[in-house]
Amino acid sequence: MKRATIDLWVGIFVAIGLASITFLSLKVANLTDSGSEPTYNIYAEFDNIGGLKVKAPIKSSGVLVGRVTKVELNTQNYRARITLAIKKQYEFSRDTSAEILTAGLLGEQYIGLTQGGDEETLKNGDRLSLTSSALVLEQLIGKFMTNMAEKPATTQ
Repeated sequence: MKRATIDLWVGIFVAIGLASITFLSLKVANLTDSGSEPTYNIYAEFDNIGGLKVKAPIKSSGVLVGRVTKVELNTQNYRARITLAIKKQYEFSRDTSAEILTAGLLGEQYIGLTQGGDEETLKNGDRLSLTSSALVLEQLIGKFMTNMAEKPATTQ
């Protein structure tokens, strides 16, 4: 083969590789959503959000229903206040519960919504009152180690 042909094929493979890496990076960073759908905002407060970030997915029964748009500290009660942008096509009852969950090998955190039984639906600006904070692995290990240290040694 001529040198020019080999250089052409190497260039094609490099371009395909760069495109693949870019695509995977955008998927991991959750930047591939168009965000052009109309949404309404609701708020939720958590004691601990772990590694939850802006643009984290919001799912209900595994279906993407929105994104986290803002993470801030409420200075009145010192809880994390999360702004959730929910797609308008999805209506949730006023007693819907939210919890921070972890998915995948990379430990992506997202908010899971569980529908309640109330007939009234959430409107723009409403607040979720039923929330469960993230489980932080370091805290669980610390509690386990503390419990193990407190148990008296048994002799046989």
